Amino acid sequence: MANVRHLDPSASPLDYYGSELRRRREAAGLTQEALGGCIFVTGSLVGQIETAHKVPTRDFSERVDAALGTDGMFTRLVGLVLRSQLPTWFQQYAEMEATASYISTYQAQLVYGLLQTPEYARAVLGVRTEGDLDARVAARMERQRILERDTPPLMWVVMSEAVLHQEIGGREVMRSQLAHLLDLREREWVKVQVLPFEVGEHAGLPGTFNLLRFDDDPDIVYTEDFIQGYMTANQQAVKEGSLRYDHLQAASLSVERSAALIARVMEERYGDQPEPDGRTVA
Repeated sequence: MANVRHLDPSASPLDYYGSELRRRREAAGLTQEALGGCIFVTGSLVGQIETAHKVPTRDFSERVDAALGTDGMFTRLVGLVLRSQLPTWFQQYAEMEATASYISTYQAQLVYGLLQTPEYARAVLGVRTEGDLDARVAARMERQRILERDTPPLMWVVMSEAVLHQEIGGREVMRSQLAHLLDLREREWVKVQVLPFEVGEHAGLPGTFNLLRFDDDPDIVYTEDFIQGYMTANQQAVKEGSLRYDHLQAASLSVERSAALIARVMEERYGDQPEPDGRTVA
């Protein structure tokens, strides 16, 4: 119980969540095991979350709210907890991303984070990762909730054809990821274009960048290296980024032809492959 006594609710959103969970559980007269039984998890997991040793999921939070009658408190709080799991230098960008009315991005190597499947995200984040990988994946999935809003941001994605061929997480993960990109065609506010190899030199050669536009705030351009990200509202930088993006869009395949290319790569590169004896393997 020493960890419980020394938990500081003001230390972080995760600590506050844990302390509130313990307080509300005890007020309801439940042990950790009893609460765990109500929400179909172990008492040990409840204890780990109460002592800030484990990051709660949204599903866990919804179940706790139902079991304790806390009127959605933990479901609301978990968003802050998951955002706090993002790298410190990225948190400000995530906050801006969540309020943008228009997001445009050029991706040179990876699928944009807002469009990644959980398995693809796990493979990406698992490279030289620090901390709780489950929590980092959950935080990335939490970012994607902005696409489920009643009025989601308009999003235009240009990605290099290299993104389709760079095998991340194995063939099954890639096939699922490309299928997800194709499914996004059902969302009229998300558009995906592919910049084909045949273009040669292009305006995106310096690397990946994002442009965020807002209804009432200045536009910003965001870039990052392997250490941290950089965000600026400098008018000249935004103008340069916008011009480069216009050139990339013009050089890319149309949305329809991009989808056809994604589908072809998905089948030819990541579809079922015959073994030498003629049998088909996934």
